[in-house]
Amino acid sequence: MANFYSVLLTVVTLTAGLIWWFDARVNKPKRLARIAAEQQRLDQQLDAAARQRIAPQGAVAEFAQSVFPILLVILLLRSFVYEPFRIPSASMMPTMLAGDFILVEKFSYSLRDPVWRHELVKTGTPQRGDIAVFKHPPVNQVDFIKRIIGLPGDRVIYRNKTLYLEPACVAEQTICPQQLQVVARDVAAADSIISSGLLRYREQLGAVSHEILINPTVSARERFYYQQTDRRTQADEWIVPAGHYFFMGDNRDNSEDSRFWGFVPEQNLVGRAVFIWMSFEMDRAASSWLPQWLPTGVRWHRLGPVE
Repeated sequence: MANFYSVLLTVVTLTAGLIWWFDARVNKPKRLARIAAEQQRLDQQLDAAARQRIAPQGAVAEFAQSVFPILLVILLLRSFVYEPFRIPSASMMPTMLAGDFILVEKFSYSLRDPVWRHELVKTGTPQRGDIAVFKHPPVNQVDFIKRIIGLPGDRVIYRNKTLYLEPACVAEQTICPQQLQVVARDVAAADSIISSGLLRYREQLGAVSHEILINPTVSARERFYYQQTDRRTQADEWIVPAGHYFFMGDNRDNSEDSRFWGFVPEQNLVGRAVFIWMSFEMDRAASSWLPQWLPTGVRWHRLGPVE
């Protein structure tokens, strides 16, 4: 469950806060009254150690008082500022590799409550080319990370492993050309992290330049593509509905994305990927006696802003 840790952290934080509040409002006045009565009986002021002996604070309340501020800060940061994610697969190669740990900027598009994810404040608009984390529309309990290809109203075609895009008209445009264009791409330099047989290109998606992978040995899979029943479109063509976005992985022949399951509603957006803060190599041989989840090294050169 993708939202499990957010819900758990919220519940634990609220529980600690309620225990602290109850102790401060109900138990603390009783402890102070007991101390005052003892000081009056002895006719002297008691030091901290004596106060603690006479009216000790319960262990649970003391623990809650200690951890609540820390938990609250973590909850606020994780819910509204930045949240860490791990890249589990190769669908975003070469931009992101399995074993990359990224920070997702939660306030890029909107602020949402951490439990029900209701929008509290609109803070921005998703842009074509953004790498974003979102709740997988068919299974909302799963987090996916892909690149935004199509904005609301865009016409997207992926034919013969070539991306075509017809941007939607915006309100500021007095003349809308409605011209379908090939998304420009150039051959990129080879890299040691790329398996042999894959073609690497640099794609220009609006103002964003990024790299993609194409596997020429994999045939087209149009028969598995998502079909719009409300539009007269080809099998490899989509028109993005209002309030939705079209996502694709940079590893075009190894990505389960909008081509296969459709569009992502705006309310499913979690945030924009902005930084790789750690990257582990996970290439341990199957014959190794060590667990497969243990890293084999650190890719220090990958740390930095996400392209």
